[in-house]
Amino acid sequence: MEEDPRRRVPRTDLLLRDPRVEAASDRLGPTMIKDAVRRAQSRVRSGELAPEMIMDAVLADLPGLACSLRRVLNATGVVVHTNIGRAPLSAAAREALLAASGYVDVEMDLATGQRARRGAGALDALLERVPEAEAALVVNNGAAALLLATTALASAGAGDAGAWAGGSGVVVVSRGEMVEIGDGFRLPELIESTGVRLREVGTTNRTHLRDYQEATGPGVGAILKVHPSNFRVEGFTSEVGIEDLAGLGPPVIADIGSGLLTHDAVLPGEPDAATALRQGAAVVTCSGDKLLGGPQAGILLGKHEIIEKLRRHPMQRAMRVDKLTLAALEATLRGPEPPVTRFRHLRAEDYAERTHALAEAVGGRVVAVAGRVGGGGAPGVELPGLAVALPTGQKARASKPEQLAHALRTGDPAVLARVEDGQCLVDLRCIEPDHDLSLCAAVQAALGDSAVQALPRSAAAEAAEGDSAAETAR
Repeated sequence: MEEDPRRRVPRTDLLLRDPRVEAASDRLGPTMIKDAVRRAQSRVRSGELAPEMIMDAVLADLPGLACSLRRVLNATGVVVHTNIGRAPLSAAAREALLAASGYVDVEMDLATGQRARRGAGALDALLERVPEAEAALVVNNGAAALLLATTALASAGAGDAGAWAGGSGVVVVSRGEMVEIGDGFRLPELIESTGVRLREVGTTNRTHLRDYQEATGPGVGAILKVHPSNFRVEGFTSEVGIEDLAGLGPPVIADIGSGLLTHDAVLPGEPDAATALRQGAAVVTCSGDKLLGGPQAGILLGKHEIIEKLRRHPMQRAMRVDKLTLAALEATLRGPEPPVTRFRHLRAEDYAERTHALAEAVGGRVVAVAGRVGGGGAPGVELPGLAVALPTGQKARASKPEQLAHALRTGDPAVLARVEDGQCLVDLRCIEPDHDLSLCAAVQAALGDSAVQALPRSAAAEAAEGDSAAETAR
C-alpha cells in the first residue's frame, strides 16, 4: 500500500524551531516565515519536493527584507525618475533615517523638557541654505505645499502685506500656467478642491501685466505664478515676472516645482527659490525629492507672517511630515552633495572609462546619448553622456531590445535600461561606481554567458574597492 504523502511532510513546529528559521524570523516576522513553510509543505504534498529538501526550499523562499520593494539600478540616464522613487538619498540622509527610527527629540527641548518647534533642525537648515527666506515650513509633498498656500491665502488675511487688504477665496493665475502634473492630476482641480476660486487671465501663450491688473482687486487673496516645469512653450509667447506681479498688492505665490534652492548653471532656465524671493515672492513652494535631492516633501519658504499663517492653518496638520522625513531632509541640506546634484553635473568624460569597461565585458558598443533631469524638471535640457548599446540578435539571448530590457528589469538586481532608436541602452550616469560589478553581472545574465566576458581587471578592481569602502562606511 502506497504511503500517504501527507505523512512525509515535516511538522510545522519542527521547521519553525530550526535555528536558521528562528534567525530569519527576527528579521522578517512570523507571518512571512509561516507562509514560506506552508508553501514548502504544499510542494512536498504534491510530490514536487522531496521531504529532506524542505528546509532548503523554505530558506530560499524567504525575502531579503520584510518589504516588497526591490532595489533598482537606474541605467536610464534620467536623474530624477519618478517611477523608481525620484531622488536617491545621500549616505548622510540614509544614516539620519536610521538615527531617527527610534525615539528622537523631534518636538521636544531636552534642556527644559518642554514641547519645542517641530523639526527645528530641518527648518533652520533650509533658512541657512536660502537666507532670503524669513521662515520655512515643510509638508508632505510639493502639491500639498501649493494647496496649503493657495487655500490659506485665498480666504484669509496675512497681517501686514503691503496694500493687500485680505482675500475672499480668489487666486489669480495665468491660463498658460494651468498645468497637469503626474498621473493625470491637474493643478487647477487640485486647488479648487478646497473651495478656492481661480480667476484665469491671459491666454495659453501670452499673458500681460495688464491682464493681472484688470483681474486684481477686492476679494483677490493671492496671485499664483506656476513654473511649467514639465513642458515648454516656444514662439509667440509672453509672461509676467514675479517682480512686476509683486507690485500689484496681493501676495505672490511662486510655485517653482522642482526644488532648486539656488541658481545652477547647468540648468539656466530653471527657477530657484532664492531668486524668486529676491524678486518679491511672498511664499515659494517646491518639492524636496527632485532637484534638491532629498526625501519626498513639500517646502514653503517666505515671509514670516505668511509662513506662520500657513503653519497655523488647520489643513497643515493633515500635511505634517514625520520624523524620518525631517531627519533625511536636514541631512540632505547640511551633508555632502546629494547624488542628484552629482549625477546632473557629470560630464561624459567623467564616466567614460567605466562605460568602455562595461561595453568590453558584455560585447556592447559605446554610443553618445542625452541624459535628462527628469521628475518634471528642466524640460528640454539635455545632459550629454555615454551609454552601452547592448548586443541583440541571433548570438544574444534576447533578439529584440525590448526583450533585453525586460530581462534586465526582472533580473537580480533589477536594472532599468532604456530602449531608444532600436537599441537597449545602459547609461552609467546614475549608477554609483561601487555597483559596477553587480550591474555587469546583471547584464551578463540577461545576455547569456555566450555573449559576454569578464569585466576588465582595472574596472573590476576599482568597483571592488568601492564596494569595500561603502561597506566600511555603513
